[in-house]
Amino acid sequence: MQLLYAPTRHNLCLQSLHTRPKEGWFSSLDQWRHLSVNSQPCKLPPRKCFYLKKTRALNSSIQAGDSVVSTRNAESDVLKALSQIIDPDFGTDIVSCGFVKDLNIVEAQGEVSFRLELTTPACPIKDMFEQKANEVVALLPWVKNVKVTMSAQPARPVYAGLLPQGLQTISNIIAVSSCKGGVGKSTVAVNLAYTLAGMGARVGIFDADVYGPSLPTMVSPESRLLEMNPEKKTIIPTEYLGVKLVSFGFAGQGRAIMRGPMVSGVINQLLTTTEWGELDYLVIDMPPGTGDIQLTLCQVVPLTAAVIVTTPQKLAFIDVAKGVRMFSKLKVPCVAVVENMCHFDADGKRYYPFGRGSGSQVVQQFGIPHLFDLPIRPTLSASGDSGMPEVAADPQGEVAKIFQDLGICVVQQCAKIRQQVSTAVTYDKTIKAIKVKVPESDEEFFLHPATVRRNDRSAQSVDEWTGEQKLQFADVPEDIEPEEIQPMGNYAVQITWPDGFSQIAPYDQLQTIERLVDVPEPAPIGA
Repeated sequence: MQLLYAPTRHNLCLQSLHTRPKEGWFSSLDQWRHLSVNSQPCKLPPRKCFYLKKTRALNSSIQAGDSVVSTRNAESDVLKALSQIIDPDFGTDIVSCGFVKDLNIVEAQGEVSFRLELTTPACPIKDMFEQKANEVVALLPWVKNVKVTMSAQPARPVYAGLLPQGLQTISNIIAVSSCKGGVGKSTVAVNLAYTLAGMGARVGIFDADVYGPSLPTMVSPESRLLEMNPEKKTIIPTEYLGVKLVSFGFAGQGRAIMRGPMVSGVINQLLTTTEWGELDYLVIDMPPGTGDIQLTLCQVVPLTAAVIVTTPQKLAFIDVAKGVRMFSKLKVPCVAVVENMCHFDADGKRYYPFGRGSGSQVVQQFGIPHLFDLPIRPTLSASGDSGMPEVAADPQGEVAKIFQDLGICVVQQCAKIRQQVSTAVTYDKTIKAIKVKVPESDEEFFLHPATVRRNDRSAQSVDEWTGEQKLQFADVPEDIEPEEIQPMGNYAVQITWPDGFSQIAPYDQLQTIERLVDVPEPAPIGA
């Protein structure tokens, strides 16, 4: 007789004990499969019918298994194809970046659909990503139709745990600063904001100059007064051309006449109690100087990056240098310098009647990666008084093109900074060590968790008055492991330990802690 059995592979085999099958019995696997999927009632003898029923059940199970395996292979094919697309900012493929979402495959029809979730809706190469994704997946031999949907990550800061409620849904906060008045800082801030909005981002502008607010002159919203939400006791921003606006000039009190501490309180209230909603970029027009107001701003909000505005004169360079040093001390990266006062000759070539001065010096001396020259144009000056930003009035003009380049630079640099900050300090469970790679540095090292915990310098570990060590060596178990590590702006991380203690560990301090020299090999999987 013949026996049917299921070997380890996903197929059916017939094994005969005779050289030839009996007449009327199934002589081929195809006959078995044909009958096994036949929906008609079984009319065979009981014993043969038993084998046939077993075959039907087994074949059905195998077909389901084959479908799962096939789907897995199809997903692997698609992801492998998409991994050929490299994000130029991060230097890695879009699959490793986690951009590919909601992958759905109907292999029988050759249909593939997925979503690319980018870090920002203002990504300057989102169209290229969409085109390349369509192309590489369409090249797979079984694919007949590809559907790519583009989206962006929800607006959120790298770290939102201790931020005021109004700032917890803002991805990036950009400071535009000059530390000197009259160099075009507000012009750059407003036009940069509207450029980012034109690139598809959700944007807000905060005019932090209480003594001389510029925003009410440079934009023309229908409502020129800020409103208060009486229930939440929050400020509702006004809006113009899709950009949310807050300025002391919209508070109905004109320019302020008050002392510095009061100004700091007003700025804090305006910034943190405003219902900004979800924003990809909040552009802050910083007031001149490097005093209490500027320090308050930098400490209240986690600034992602700063853009420096200057003119060619030596006097401008002296003040700008102070501002760059302030941002450096506060661990806020300066990503670009905008230098005003270049001119264009009859042939469209730029020239500098005052010589190339402070902008070039700032870039060279402080290592800021990008320099943009902004021409003196009557239309640019007029737009600042007309209430219509130049980039909105003439989106195809020369000035708009320069701001477009600046906007692309800001978007790319912010994405890099967020990536660096989010992965600066991580815990590797396989080797039970904290890995540190400080932003803006190529250095990478490992620390023992217990050593990090014992080096806490907060009031809970060290007496603030005497400097006496309250946390003793034996108080920290040698096998302690962090429960969570979260970045805090660009300068520190917050480490949560099993005992509930939250340790603030600045990057500067982590760099001074004793390091692991012989890092253990990663533990084998399943160990």
